Amino acid sequence: MKRTALLFLLFISLHCSAQTVFGYWYGSANVKTSSSANNYLVELVLQPEKNYVKGILNYYFKNTYRSLQVKGNYNAATRQLSLYEIPLTYYGSLSNFEVDCIMNMQATLRVSQAGSVLSGAFVALPDHRYTCPNVNFNLSLNADISKKDSVLKAISEFKENYQVWKPSATDTLVAATIIPRKVVNYVIEKQYTEREDVVVNEIEVESDSLQVSIYDNGEIDGDIISLFYNKNLLFFNQKLTHKSIRINITLDSAKAYNELSMFAENLGLIPPNTALVVINDGKNKFELRLSSSLEKNATIRIKRKNTTGN
Repeated sequence: MKRTALLFLLFISLHCSAQTVFGYWYGSANVKTSSSANNYLVELVLQPEKNYVKGILNYYFKNTYRSLQVKGNYNAATRQLSLYEIPLTYYGSLSNFEVDCIMNMQATLRVSQAGSVLSGAFVALPDHRYTCPNVNFNLSLNADISKKDSVLKAISEFKENYQVWKPSATDTLVAATIIPRKVVNYVIEKQYTEREDVVVNEIEVESDSLQVSIYDNGEIDGDIISLFYNKNLLFFNQKLTHKSIRINITLDSAKAYNELSMFAENLGLIPPNTALVVINDGKNKFELRLSSSLEKNATIRIKRKNTTGN
């Protein structure tokens, strides 16, 4: 009787532990087309924390190897895994000209005596659903190497390398160029005035004409912002990525200082809303990290340097 009870408890313990998506997953993904050259070789490293999950997605397609940080949610009760906004190389891309499809990954965990499997598909976001077909996959858990220390080391090392990224010459290719002018959005303007303005940086520049480039600060997690200059809305509903949003602004010489304020429209997957702002006055480059919430606007105060010697 005791032996039966122990076996039952062991079965329950193994069954419960098998509900997690933790570990190293391997397999292939493909698009159902007439072409045979559409297979992706996939490795997924996952670390769940309550309902939140983070990890690394590595995949090989044609001549390209990609390694990406991924984030999303996992529901242990339904065994549903969701990872968001993954740039997956379009299956019809040429080897010398690749195009990304931005996709969400939807998977179901299936557990059996043979092992654990994640089955599902990469599904295009609504704007791309007619051009980017689903990419179906089956990934199997490699239980032998799915050790806690190994998984945490893999994720932390990738994160470290990712966070020390700074924009280089190639990164300054802009995702959007904004012509600064007064934009009207009464809802955002009202919310902006209701939040507290917090001056987080003060800089002195040597020119009245400035180039401003805005990126996500390290981790691309869906942050969306609006930008105000001297209380005027310049743009709204812009998503931050590793490619810059660039604007050129002119200082108002009648003011003692000018203010550039970041308004958070959301908090992304990892609060708060963060951005790297690079300001170039032609001689100097200022790299400033801003953090905004739904209660506070992050503001940079800009002053023209006194060059008269007084």
